[in-house]
Amino acid sequence: MTSIRRRTLTLILGLLLLGLLIITVFNLHDSNHEIAEVYDAQLAQNARLLQGVMRLPVESKEHAELYQAFNSALGQAAPKVNGHPYESKIAFQVWNAEGAVVVHTASAPTFTSPPSASGFSDVMDQRNHAWRAFVLDDPQYGLKIWVGERDDVRADLVDRIVRHTVVPNLIGSLILAAVIWLAIGWGLKPLVDMAATLRARHPGSLEPLRMVPLPTELEPMQAALNRVLAQIQEVMGRERRFIADAAHEMRTPLAVLRVHAQNLMEAGSEQSRCESLQHLLAGVDRTTRLVNQLLTMARLEPQSGVPAPAVIDLPMTVRASLVQLTPWLLSKGLEPILDVSDDIGPVRIDPMVIDIALNNLVTNAANFSPANGVITVRLARQGDHYELSVEDQGPGIDEAEGDRLFERFYSRGNDQGAGLGLTIVRTIAERLGGRVRLENRAEGGLRATLEIEDF
Repeated sequence: MTSIRRRTLTLILGLLLLGLLIITVFNLHDSNHEIAEVYDAQLAQNARLLQGVMRLPVESKEHAELYQAFNSALGQAAPKVNGHPYESKIAFQVWNAEGAVVVHTASAPTFTSPPSASGFSDVMDQRNHAWRAFVLDDPQYGLKIWVGERDDVRADLVDRIVRHTVVPNLIGSLILAAVIWLAIGWGLKPLVDMAATLRARHPGSLEPLRMVPLPTELEPMQAALNRVLAQIQEVMGRERRFIADAAHEMRTPLAVLRVHAQNLMEAGSEQSRCESLQHLLAGVDRTTRLVNQLLTMARLEPQSGVPAPAVIDLPMTVRASLVQLTPWLLSKGLEPILDVSDDIGPVRIDPMVIDIALNNLVTNAANFSPANGVITVRLARQGDHYELSVEDQGPGIDEAEGDRLFERFYSRGNDQGAGLGLTIVRTIAERLGGRVRLENRAEGGLRATLEIEDF
């Protein structure tokens, strides 16, 4: 793509030259018309002046002397001797009633007979010169007066007008183009300064731009760049937090795994080796769960440019997620129950977040449920939102530490937990515009409820 300056200059000069061309064509057409009118008027005026001279009250015998004097004077017209080059291009002649030429100029075309029509006409002479002529009849004196002018006289004047109009316009256009080029450069200087500022910044700098003063047209650009820089800062901040959390939480499990591995190597009996191996496997499982939950947290971070989710069948999504968990629950001796209300309609939501939330709530309930316990999953409408709740028959929680249960890596009463389950569910709730509630049941156990807005 060409530069903005070149595109703007091309557009402005193109419009300017087009306008000048239209104006020039109009002026030439108008000038030709006006020149023709003026010269035609002069031809008619000269014919009438000649008519007046030819009507001078002289005796008939003196007419021949008058005509001879006319012809003698007109024959002396010479451009090089106190004359003008156009004299040979302007001519007239007069015929009497008998059709004889009584007065004529040397440059006049030769006619075999006097022109029959009066008024203006175009004539071509023997030398292929075009003439514009005017014929005036004088019936009273029996005269026919012809006055003519060569067309190249008018063409010469038109050429002069063209030279004096078009050439200055072209020169002025070139000067104007240079001025416009400089003016556009001056107008685009803030944009050039912004580009220079961006090039001069350190590649790792994410500080917002603060260019003042800034033209109004560039303020949205600076605001957009600052928003992008802020988003990049936010993404990098999340990545740093994720790396820091992962490094912090992986340090202890890896150290424990190393201890169990050393105990396994130093075990003196088969029973000690088996115990160390079981501890090692349990540590590997806990580390695996921690990694999976850390990755889940990373997937739940808000992302820009993600299209809106499609409309889904919420009961079917919840049912499918619970079906995936049922074999695992049965292997732990727990009975899953699903209770879905009939007034649940389609919801615009990402099914992945529902699956992740239910997985963590059910897993959390299973970790604290007694043997042969029941875990109940309920989905119901409450006013303008839906509630997805998981009930267990465990010991419940201490309401004084209810808020701490949502903190990252805080795990109470479960040595195998990573302390991220409820944090993940709360992140999902915030993403869905709802919240998470933990309530002790009157009959014993805990009820964890996720509110889902009805979009």
